[in-house]
Amino acid sequence: MSLDSLTVILLYGITFGIVIMTIAYTFIRYIYSKEIFYISYCLMQVFSLIYIVSYSSLFDIPHFMEQISLLFATLLALVFAINFYEGKFIPNSKSHKDLIINTLLLNIVILTAFYHYILFEYLPFTIIYAILFISVIFNIKNVGPTLIYTAGWSIFCFTLFVFDFKDYYEQNHLLDIVLIAFAIEAILFTFSVSHRYNRLEQKNENFENMLLQQSKMAKSGEMLANIAHQFRQPLNNLSYILMNIKKRYENEKLDEKYFHKKYSQAKEQLEFLSHTVEEFKEFYTPSKQKEKFLVKDAISNTMSILNEDLKKRNIKYTLNFLKDENVQIFGSKNELSQVILSLVTNASDALKDIEKPLIEINVDSTSADVIINIKDNGKGINKRSQEKLFEPYFTTKEEGTGLGLYLSKLIMEKSFNGKIELKPSKEGSCFSLLIEKAI
Repeated sequence: MSLDSLTVILLYGITFGIVIMTIAYTFIRYIYSKEIFYISYCLMQVFSLIYIVSYSSLFDIPHFMEQISLLFATLLALVFAINFYEGKFIPNSKSHKDLIINTLLLNIVILTAFYHYILFEYLPFTIIYAILFISVIFNIKNVGPTLIYTAGWSIFCFTLFVFDFKDYYEQNHLLDIVLIAFAIEAILFTFSVSHRYNRLEQKNENFENMLLQQSKMAKSGEMLANIAHQFRQPLNNLSYILMNIKKRYENEKLDEKYFHKKYSQAKEQLEFLSHTVEEFKEFYTPSKQKEKFLVKDAISNTMSILNEDLKKRNIKYTLNFLKDENVQIFGSKNELSQVILSLVTNASDALKDIEKPLIEINVDSTSADVIINIKDNGKGINKRSQEKLFEPYFTTKEEGTGLGLYLSKLIMEKSFNGKIELKPSKEGSCFSLLIEKAI
């Protein structure tokens, strides 16, 4: 076997490897995302692999297989490009000037796509390039991933055109240029998909943050009722203090000692009201930066908001620190408060019709982690519901949104690198939070 033959086999082998890796990559991405453009690209590359294997003449494959695989690869390329396309297919032409400009741009696309085909002679890649090029020129403001793909191909094609690379390649009897096309296609596709994936991740994160705020606002009516309950007693006390001061003054018995005593009492009530407002404000303020904070503070803030509601339902609660009361973690305090609030609210809802309702919050710690267990003595959760407990929009309540536990799971995993789980319990339910301890 000559050196040239070995080189041909080696280069075809590299091309086969590139295509196989692309197939495996897009198939795995499809399994996790269920995006149509992944599976269509994956299948296109499967037929492209059959085409290039047949085209190479390294194996005894009937010629009609090459034509059939080219046909299916072309159709799947069309499906991929349409699903990967961003923006409008038909631009708005509000005037004759817009119509002329759009027509010129469309001609540029046709000419560059035609040169792309003349250069590489592989129709599926040309179709993808042409359709995504249209996406770029007609929707320039929102085409990050497609811009990477089309710009890469355009620069490469322009460079080859300037240097008349096609003629040089053919005159020197070099290996078929279609192999270069497969390598470039795989590289550009990987960069484009990576960019699109990052954008989807950002959109997903923004959506989750929106859900978190909506979840908080959904509870705002209930929280406002709790705040109103907490305000009522201090306001009554302030009213009595002012009445006593006024009565002493009218009877000319208001001395300095009594005045300062009542002043101190009034100040205490105002500080309580101010503290309640701050807790409520902090709970509804979107998280901005992470910092060290006491677990005790996050739990206490939440329980002070829920205190009146628990009293109204005759639910007792206990907060126990099994080891260090001043244990700290790193993250956003109001996000942990959101998780605690969701779990305690669920627990209180599960305690309807329970004779002696009780919620226990136990905080334990090891050398590395903090464990927060929130337990109730309700009826518990059936096994069928346990399997779907942390899925979005799943709820066992008649008026529930199904977002509380889902958002709690997101917060624990993304904000604290921790986890939340339902622990086995002989009575009621017990949710456990595991968070790394702050150094």
